[in-house]
Amino acid sequence: MADTESAPGVESNGTGGKKPRSVRVVLLALMIAMMLAMLDNMIVGTAMPTIVGELGGLEQLSWVVTGYTLATAAATPIWGKLGDMYGRKATFLTSIVIFLIGSALSGMAQNMGELIGFRAVQGLGAGGLMVGVMAIIGDLVPPRERGKYTGMMAGVMALAMIGGPLVGGTITDNWGWRWSFYINLPLGAVALALVSAVLHLPKKRSKVGIDYLGVVLLTVGITSIVLVTTWGGSEYAWTSARIMELIGIGVAALVGFVFWQTKAAEPVLPLHIFRSRNFTLMSGIGFITGFVMFGATLFLPLYQQSVQGASATNSGLLLLPMLGAMLVTSMISGRVTTSTGRYKVFPVAGGVLMITGLYLLSTMDTGTSRLTSGVFMAVLGLGMGCLMQITMLVAQNSVQMKDMGVASSSATLFRTLGSSFGVAVMGALFNHRVQDVMAERAGALGAKVTQRSAQLDAASLRKLRPAAREAYQHAVSSGTHSAFLLGAIIAVAVLVAAFFVKEVPLRGGPQKPEDGPADNADAAPAPVVEAV
Repeated sequence: MADTESAPGVESNGTGGKKPRSVRVVLLALMIAMMLAMLDNMIVGTAMPTIVGELGGLEQLSWVVTGYTLATAAATPIWGKLGDMYGRKATFLTSIVIFLIGSALSGMAQNMGELIGFRAVQGLGAGGLMVGVMAIIGDLVPPRERGKYTGMMAGVMALAMIGGPLVGGTITDNWGWRWSFYINLPLGAVALALVSAVLHLPKKRSKVGIDYLGVVLLTVGITSIVLVTTWGGSEYAWTSARIMELIGIGVAALVGFVFWQTKAAEPVLPLHIFRSRNFTLMSGIGFITGFVMFGATLFLPLYQQSVQGASATNSGLLLLPMLGAMLVTSMISGRVTTSTGRYKVFPVAGGVLMITGLYLLSTMDTGTSRLTSGVFMAVLGLGMGCLMQITMLVAQNSVQMKDMGVASSSATLFRTLGSSFGVAVMGALFNHRVQDVMAERAGALGAKVTQRSAQLDAASLRKLRPAAREAYQHAVSSGTHSAFLLGAIIAVAVLVAAFFVKEVPLRGGPQKPEDGPADNADAAPAPVVEAV
């Protein structure tokens, strides 16, 4: 049970949370930890050419990212369950320590094999960082008040996506690539110190052991899915034996996992949370949001660099219209939700704006100006801003407090899997279309240019003959058209799901009789937690 008395000098808000003054101290530490998880891949991505130049192993390059992603995805639901069973603070601190150990070891790597292994260690810790932040905020702040802080999380996300490549390039050029990993150590030390000093949550100790079989089955299933979406259409053909084997293993593991969760004494992912209509709908909306968002962040810079002639150095800045709009909308939706307790309008509006933005982006061609594409990106950003934090808020509000960790980890996992599928499916469609158009416009030469990869870097693009370069620009325009049109079609599911969301009163606010029965009627009220 949680403590029921406030710390001396700290006022309770009477609804299970603390006044913003006390919570903000804790949130500073949480935002630093969140920044660590989000910045890492973007900083390291910029340093990869330098890393390969020193360590070699070009053929293993993709595994530096894939190993991290696999470990993060597989560990995410496990961290959430451990937090529910053994206490949020200890679990969160452990994930930070593991992440920092992985960072230090990655910076000391002497060959590509070591780097891949150490990056996997980093990923194991990173899986607990995002889940820990979301679940701790879920413990400290009741849903009715939580909207005030969604803008902070969206701001961290936008800052990481914009500043990551810039920071990575600066660090690599001036300090060397190893500092792309070492930079995590001082930031992590600050997060560790702050969390240890100011965060005081009730300690827990589960009498039931960890569901090891469930952990293994879920890890195998998630790993297989991520490998299929990473390798399919690039390392191996979609119909190859290796991809078919992975699909078979993944399906068998996940079916076995679902069956076992109905028998396990303390399941890793309690299936009863999916009885909540809102939780299930938000999981689906989160999946599609991840699908669209990461697909967009992959193809928009590519389009602007290849077709509009933008510099690759400032690639993060190219997404500023989308990320800025997302940040503003997220802050507004959070404030409105806190003041009114109403939120259904945001998934509906987000679905409409997302569909509209993706359709507008699909109309871009070789003559589209940067101003026009910026406006289209802003429309998409407005839609994603209505969805990014609301999905987590409603998912957490739909479960009992004892399931806060698995709810947070499940919502994060669905978004992660959505991003993997988005990059894979939209990427496959994009590559296929680019190669077709290059073959049509430039004949055998065009087919040869894109034989190895449909995504040319700036150096390769400059080497092309003018006719081939023009053909490639048309091909990229056609590829982005197909990818974003597919995204718009899939985003229709967000709008459909949003209409079925039941507007349940958020915990921490007054429930009016006319609100009717709650979808989370059996959920325990948010506890009063000692925050400082």
